[in-house]
Amino acid sequence: MSIETLKAGLAKYHEDVEAKLVKTPERANLEPNRLYTPLDIEGFDYERDLGFPGEYPFTRGVQPTMYRGRFWTMRMYAGFSTAEESNKRYKYLLANGGSGLSCAFDLPTQIGYDSTDPMSEGEVGKVGVAIDSLADMEILFDGIPLDKVSTSMTINAPASVLLCMYIAVAEKQGVSADKLRGTIQNDILKEYAARGTYIFPPKPSMRLITNIFEYCSKNVPLWNTISISGYHIREAGSTASQEIAFTIADGIAYVEAAIKAGMDVDAFAGRLSFFWNAHNNVLEEVAKFRASRRVWAKVMKERFGAKKPKSMMLRVHTQTAGSMLTAQQPNNNIVRVALQTAAAVMGGTQSLHTNSKDEALALPTTESVTIALRTQQIVAYESGLADTIDPLGGSYYVEALTNKIEAEAWEYIKKIDELGGAPEAIAKGYIQKEIQDSAYKWQMDVEKGNRIIVGVNKFQQEEEPPKNLLRVDGSVGKLQAEKIAALKARRDQAKVDETLAALKAGCADESVNLMPLILDAVKAYATEGEICGVMREVFGEYQAHTQL
Repeated sequence: MSIETLKAGLAKYHEDVEAKLVKTPERANLEPNRLYTPLDIEGFDYERDLGFPGEYPFTRGVQPTMYRGRFWTMRMYAGFSTAEESNKRYKYLLANGGSGLSCAFDLPTQIGYDSTDPMSEGEVGKVGVAIDSLADMEILFDGIPLDKVSTSMTINAPASVLLCMYIAVAEKQGVSADKLRGTIQNDILKEYAARGTYIFPPKPSMRLITNIFEYCSKNVPLWNTISISGYHIREAGSTASQEIAFTIADGIAYVEAAIKAGMDVDAFAGRLSFFWNAHNNVLEEVAKFRASRRVWAKVMKERFGAKKPKSMMLRVHTQTAGSMLTAQQPNNNIVRVALQTAAAVMGGTQSLHTNSKDEALALPTTESVTIALRTQQIVAYESGLADTIDPLGGSYYVEALTNKIEAEAWEYIKKIDELGGAPEAIAKGYIQKEIQDSAYKWQMDVEKGNRIIVGVNKFQQEEEPPKNLLRVDGSVGKLQAEKIAALKARRDQAKVDETLAALKAGCADESVNLMPLILDAVKAYATEGEICGVMREVFGEYQAHTQL
């Protein structure tokens, strides 16, 4: 069929449909076109736009055979209360088919305070596990061979401290740092823009990040030194296009900082990773994953002159959308998570965490986290979605939507470049305002009924209060305080003071890589609060301000 014949046929089709809409109207406010045809992907070039899996521009996936060789890592995000309680949950997940760990830390740990700090009161162990020192980290991974599992840690401002604790635990297990596999999130720009667990101002924060890049490239070569996170940008309310644009703009800033610090792009770029959200609109999410790989490949090849294929690969961990889970009719969340899982798998993720049905109400129970893990396993083994590579490749709609999201992302990246890059765009409030505007539009659509959320603004029902939710005992803070007191009584205080003094001197000298100094302090059993306190003293603290 010629293009002209197709255009004529399509026009006739729409004419006939419009005549019938008088009796059977379509749903209002639908954003996709009614129908997609080859006309929507005119100029499509297979080699340029798609290529083959494992090859530039990686639209169809970063591995040549994707899940036909090995499934994605089923990495369940977990951590609550004490290190002892979280250790039990980790062992349970591994015994039930989990293939990697993902550590959730409590808020005091995430912002560099010990459990005994007045700022920590009421928050110890609530949204993750409390880690105050190497002693807690030893308990957290007790009986878990760190040369056989990969571990992801959602930690940003104090990422260097927690990574050093992990390295030290591995050494005590007899596992050398060059055998360790895993990821630290380590994405501070996203914290300034969307999440808020920052400590230090941008300049010393970027120094810590590049120190980690440099140290790990030489000493922990299998470790992913940053997980550049769109997840939290999406959770804050961004669109799919904004999620990948703002995140890749952050990635550009990190690469620029590392190059400015004297590193060769191909020496570190292969260990950069990303973290995407799997939202509710399945086909849009698949297109987002595909577009993001293509954008990053072009950025690395054309902007930074990367030569190694691994430097151009956007490797991604995914988490299903926590913000899309509802407290109303929580069993519906099982279906939502299953659809989001399908989107991540058809989009080609490298690892995946599935949220539990009760997470809009509390931390997940053992029962609900098992259902979440089983969801991944059912998709892997029963759905057929993992049996072929990029199963939606070639769909007129998915290819057109991939192109659309890519084009929108480039527009945002261009705007951020004009503002001076991601750090400057954040300082000027541009990224924050774009996210806020998108979040507001979404909420207005829900409140006006233009966007249906089952059980929230349609199909509501009377419900009994939820039962058997996981509640963290309020005594966790007291337990942690007792641990810290016992630790300080038995450690070599002179050694602690010596290592902290060395760290303080290193912080004042920008030419010094701080990782070895932090590692020394960790091994002396200095607490996280003491280590971050020294850095706070030299670097100061970031004060948020938005210029809109």
